[in-house]
Amino acid sequence: MTSVEWRALQPGSRSGPHSIKQWQLDGIEHTPFSAEESRSGATTTRFSAWTPVTNKSSNQQLFQERTTLILHWFDLWTDKQRKYVLHQLLRRCSKSQLKFISDYFMEAVPITRLDFTTVLPRFLSIYILSFLNPMDLCAAAQVCWHWRFLAEQDCLWSPKCIRRGWFLPYNPSDNEYGAWKKHYVACAGSLDFLSPHEAADIYGTLNESLTEPEEQKERKTEHIIRQTIRETIVEHKRADLKNRRAWLANSLSGDTYGSSVRQKSSMLPLSLRTTVLQLGDKYRLENISSMKEHRAQLNSILNLTVEKTWATSSMKTLPVSLPLKSQTRSSDHPPVHLLLVSSRIPAYELVLCGALVHVLPLLYDYSGMTLEALLSLVERAMEGRTVQSIGIMTEGSTEEICLIEGLSITEKTVLKPCVREFWERLCGWVVPASEAGTLDIFAPLAASVAGVELISILASLSGLNVRAPTGICTGSYQHILSDWSGKGDFPPLLYLREGPLLSWCTQAEWIEQSLVNLRNQLVPQLQLLSEESRGRTLGLFLWDHITLPLFTLKSEVTQVLIEGLVALLKEKSDNPLEFLGTFLLKICADGTVKKHNLITVTKSVPYRLPGSIPVVPEGLLSDADWRDAVCRELLKSERAYVRLLQAIHTVYYIPLRAALDSNRAIISSANLLMLFSPLLDILECNNIFLQDLTEKMEEWSPLQCVGDTWVRFCTKLRAYTNFFNNYPTAIRTIDKVDKCREMLPAFRAFLKRHNRTLATRMLSIQELFLSPSLRVEEYVTLLEALMLHTPPEHPDHTHLSSAFNTLVNYRSFIRKLKKSSDRDLKLLEAQRTIQSCPTLQEGGRYLITTQDIALLNCLNEDIVPSLRMYECVSELGLFLFNDALVLTERRVSHMPFRLAVNTSHTFLASIALHSLNLSEIVDTKYVQNAFRLESPKRQWICATDREEDKIRWLGALRSAINAAKHN
Repeated sequence: MTSVEWRALQPGSRSGPHSIKQWQLDGIEHTPFSAEESRSGATTTRFSAWTPVTNKSSNQQLFQERTTLILHWFDLWTDKQRKYVLHQLLRRCSKSQLKFISDYFMEAVPITRLDFTTVLPRFLSIYILSFLNPMDLCAAAQVCWHWRFLAEQDCLWSPKCIRRGWFLPYNPSDNEYGAWKKHYVACAGSLDFLSPHEAADIYGTLNESLTEPEEQKERKTEHIIRQTIRETIVEHKRADLKNRRAWLANSLSGDTYGSSVRQKSSMLPLSLRTTVLQLGDKYRLENISSMKEHRAQLNSILNLTVEKTWATSSMKTLPVSLPLKSQTRSSDHPPVHLLLVSSRIPAYELVLCGALVHVLPLLYDYSGMTLEALLSLVERAMEGRTVQSIGIMTEGSTEEICLIEGLSITEKTVLKPCVREFWERLCGWVVPASEAGTLDIFAPLAASVAGVELISILASLSGLNVRAPTGICTGSYQHILSDWSGKGDFPPLLYLREGPLLSWCTQAEWIEQSLVNLRNQLVPQLQLLSEESRGRTLGLFLWDHITLPLFTLKSEVTQVLIEGLVALLKEKSDNPLEFLGTFLLKICADGTVKKHNLITVTKSVPYRLPGSIPVVPEGLLSDADWRDAVCRELLKSERAYVRLLQAIHTVYYIPLRAALDSNRAIISSANLLMLFSPLLDILECNNIFLQDLTEKMEEWSPLQCVGDTWVRFCTKLRAYTNFFNNYPTAIRTIDKVDKCREMLPAFRAFLKRHNRTLATRMLSIQELFLSPSLRVEEYVTLLEALMLHTPPEHPDHTHLSSAFNTLVNYRSFIRKLKKSSDRDLKLLEAQRTIQSCPTLQEGGRYLITTQDIALLNCLNEDIVPSLRMYECVSELGLFLFNDALVLTERRVSHMPFRLAVNTSHTFLASIALHSLNLSEIVDTKYVQNAFRLESPKRQWICATDREEDKIRWLGALRSAINAAKHN
């Protein structure tokens, strides 16, 4: 500090407190206040007469200058002086300021490698250690003295001893610990064990009373087990004495030491003593009717196990092992889980890439797959192994599982013979429920009463613990991240890594649309779809996190931004953002753009993205809490939906209506009403619904009723009906205008200018028209969750039941419309694909599946079928309809310098299904995957490339033939 500055701070200095001219930093000089200003400002300052609080710009500048001066002093001080100043500053800080400093240090220097036994209470540490098996407890006791003290507590070892009937022969003193552990080791190290009845006679334990025949049967079983164990040990002792080397000693040298070390490894078999103990416990728990069969099985298993054990170690050097079942499973080899992934799932490639190491992912074809073919696929992948759990990731709702195309597994269809056999055979590869075997279904079945009933039926059929998500989170596949029914770890994390799972769940909706377009258009449209995906990601972020006005940017502002971008391209600056910001500030300072025309994007809207996997609570929430959560999710999603409808009204309808009123019509008045009139009615209906929901949530209580709001909304579903009836016509009109340059070019230019902008969430008008149908599905899901947690005695239950039935029926109506539309599109596509084909569009006809085959010709049918030889005549295409089978001649042409293949189909024959006979041809070394199709006048011998295709095709064809014969 200079002498001038020091004099300025003295009370008697001539340059009083208002004269701050001596404070000059960076060459900036401040003019002192006048006497009048000093007197008027004295009452508006705080703590310092020279701090110009009323002038914010001067106050901020003076604060920056003083901060710079203090930091300059801090750099010149010694370490001791710095610590003293920091200590004084921390003593003067408030609690909020200290909390800020604490959070900063926790982020900068996080605490890692913390021993939980040093921070948790002792009873919690002991509770954590209680989940370890005896071998792991012994390993934990070797960490440090404190861990040994905790790992040898009697409360940890006494339950393990009592469970096996091992009781202390004395009462330990108060200061003695570790007695139960020593007793466990002593009992496990010998073959002196007691049966439950012997333990009850000696120690007086409580056991269920048995009848005299049952008690004699149990004693006889124990006698056989003991005798078999003794005989097996004696036989192997004799064999070992005959075969051992002469120089084998009792020391821990040579092979003996190696055997003992290998014996301790969890990767090798257990000791003989531990093995026979475990086998005795296992067969003692099982109920085998025949004693001779029991003894034969025990002898065979003992021989196989003991031969492996005695091959690595000697009886004289057997270490003492703990006879626990958990020892037989190595910690290095976690249990295997099977994940069935349907090809109908959008971006299933991302799901397969995110599978964990111990998960066996199995992708199957959704279209045309049969239950028999799916079981064959699973059986081939399993190779005789068993898994810990099976996960099924496919499409589904709160009431059904869409496992394969054409089969919906619901509460009514699950008990059909073919479906029941499928679940029983599929779950036969899973360990039983006593060993934590589970069946995880990635569909929100736990969100409705029908879904919960379906879960209970599947649990009784499979004998496993069936788990499913509750599904209160709306959006495409977001229900996977909600809470799951049942107990245990969060099921998605058993199969997939957290990063790919969150990415897939967040982006599944628009990835599905992008992939559909990508598969249809392939290479020519790849660049365009890549740009759309990036734009949609940006639009999703800006739409959900930033509040923008619905109107577009002013033309003047747009022109300035264009000029800035052009200047940036010419300059080629190293820091483009800094250059663009400087350019805009310069133009703003020159007065080219008015300040009120600039749109500031700073306000964020509350929106929750799934940033982490939710933790399943230990206790279930009450019904009131669940109702509150569902209603809040309903209100939040309804606001987003209404906002999307308002964007359609603002971006498309208002400009088109204004152009029509100004005699510069872009489209006619009839087309305008046909396109947007149903949507405007839906917007009005949902605005009223949103207002009612908002009023209800502002006065929310456990007894609050929202059913009357649902009932009033259901009375206005006519607006949705008009929209869905008019939907195909509207989409055809938009697509026709968008693709044809000659028809209404002004409307085509208008759509090109407004589609996929920030105001429309980077969506086109065709994609925006899909929002009402998706919203109806979400309404049913949310209402089912609300019904599930509304007791029958609640006053809101009656109205909710009425609204739920109405919406379920309405959803069925929408699905029928969608199914009929999809069938018509497939039929039109097949009609265009097959050349010279008669008219396929007849009443009730729809396409089931297609298959490419090879047409074969038998050279000599007089010889034995196993020796018959076939030649390939041509390649055919089979189109299976619900009432007929169309055969086409398939031609494949390859273009030079292109990877794409051109395929054409020419009509060959058509056969009615009720007159078609199907027979399989046994596989031989001359023919594989062949079958025969016979009509009243002709037959065809066909073959597929793969066995899976044959199984899938024959299953679909048989089902279609049976259905055609019964109709």
